[in-house]
Amino acid sequence: MNNKKNLVEIHCKNNGVTKLYEAGTSLLEIYADLKPDMKQGVIVAKSNNVTKNLDFRVYKPKEIEFLGLESPSGQRAYIRSLTFIMYKAVREVLPGLRLRVEHPISGGYYCLLINADNKLVQPTAEQVKQLKVVMDRVIDQDLPFELDTISTEKALEIFRADKAFDKVALLESVGDIYAQIYRLDDVYDYYDSALAPSTSFITLYDLRLFHDGLLLQVPSASDSSVLEKFEEQDNLFNAFAEHAKWNELMKVSNVGDLNITTKPSKGQMQLTGGNAGLLITLAETLQEKKIDHIADMVVSDPKRKVVLIAGPSSSGKTTFSKKLSIHLAINGKNPIPFSMDEYFVNREDTPRDENGDYDFESVHAIDIPFFNQQLNQMLAGEEVELPRYNFGTGKREPSGKKIKLNDNSILVIEGIHGLNPELTAQIPEENKFRIYASALTTISIDDHNCIPTTDNRLLRRIVRDYNYRGYSAEDTINRWASVHRGEEKWIFPFRELADVMFNSALVFELPVLKRYAMPILSQVPQHSPAYSEAHRLLKFLGYFNMIADSDIPSTSLLREFFGGSSFNY
Repeated sequence: MNNKKNLVEIHCKNNGVTKLYEAGTSLLEIYADLKPDMKQGVIVAKSNNVTKNLDFRVYKPKEIEFLGLESPSGQRAYIRSLTFIMYKAVREVLPGLRLRVEHPISGGYYCLLINADNKLVQPTAEQVKQLKVVMDRVIDQDLPFELDTISTEKALEIFRADKAFDKVALLESVGDIYAQIYRLDDVYDYYDSALAPSTSFITLYDLRLFHDGLLLQVPSASDSSVLEKFEEQDNLFNAFAEHAKWNELMKVSNVGDLNITTKPSKGQMQLTGGNAGLLITLAETLQEKKIDHIADMVVSDPKRKVVLIAGPSSSGKTTFSKKLSIHLAINGKNPIPFSMDEYFVNREDTPRDENGDYDFESVHAIDIPFFNQQLNQMLAGEEVELPRYNFGTGKREPSGKKIKLNDNSILVIEGIHGLNPELTAQIPEENKFRIYASALTTISIDDHNCIPTTDNRLLRRIVRDYNYRGYSAEDTINRWASVHRGEEKWIFPFRELADVMFNSALVFELPVLKRYAMPILSQVPQHSPAYSEAHRLLKFLGYFNMIADSDIPSTSLLREFFGGSSFNY
């Protein structure tokens, strides 16, 4: 360090230490000097609340927070780095095949191998073994992940030569002059954010045959020394697979495809560009057809009198229950929709979480005995008065709404705990039909960057909370981790108990939500703990060409979140 002009002040949030460093010092060098206690190691860092690679060099004062696998940013960086290693192995072991990372499932990521004719190639056990040998070798070599900023034209030349046309479509449709691409030895790839410094930071993974492809297994977020637990999730897999077929029908698998398909142009009346309206119509029609199919499933057995709709936050459960009710009515039934929220216990009786706060996500926040009592009374043909929960006073009140079922009546009950066996333990199984609803995003940024399904739901919630509940994006993001913990505990463990899954995601929705979400996200101040996530989501939305909502029908499930719906909420 030569003189004070060349020194910059660095404050480390992990241990509270503030220290001067020579300008140009890397975050990895600062980490090695400060040695903060990181139980699961380090993989990336936040610099002034923006996630950066550890080889990022500081030239101005910064607040730094080092992140490991216990953080969402660290998890994402680990998965991106592992994917790059796998991609390099595929190029070496199976030249000519394309690697596509489809979606997370069963404690890992479902991956496909595709040939030059765009046909699926099923791997063999021997090929999996060979891929792992190469991946292990690359990890042992401790090769750096090098980030280069080059002209987009040069990047396009590289990806065209590699026949990586998913990245060509993405970069061409986004239209930036420069692109940041990564290099691992002799292989180039594109990733939407930070990677590990080098391959030796990838300490644990596994690769196995799975359905028609591969399952890339990753470490547990809570304990990086063990893999995420593998579990069969056939319902979830089938829901993803169904929408993947829809995407194939619409010729939209990645963001580049979507941007090209919806780019404004004149005189286009086919789904090859310039017609967002046609894409919206196709997607809405496919979803409507699925709801009609579910209604047919319900009415196929006359003993089914109680439809239970569950799912995580911002899955569109409310609109889905209304649309399903219409389809049940078309089938000659008398649907009676209502919300499980009306059966909350009085506020003072709500269970507490480990911090002593009210745990509204708990199944025991519902008055289970009273709920079962009323359902059994209705199934027995008795007239009952539904309750109404007053969220202002925290008390349950009489609603004045009385119900008596007839032979054609079907109760359509929406609430996050609908699949939990404890909720309806006193109701005969033959009377119940369970539906799990969630927004399972099936398009990807490109073949190696899938979109987390939680991002779709979080953006929906940010827009809805701002428009209808008076919450800022900062409020919603700060609350999201707690919401997600509740989902992991009370919702996700029961989703495979569903009789059917409904995927509420619409292929066009992220370009539509972009118009509403970006101004809201831009209001989050840099000093806020929510800024890092807001910044990430803004960058993510930047990949999409905006689509106006004028062609979206008033009955669309998506209108639950930004308005213009013909349904009452």
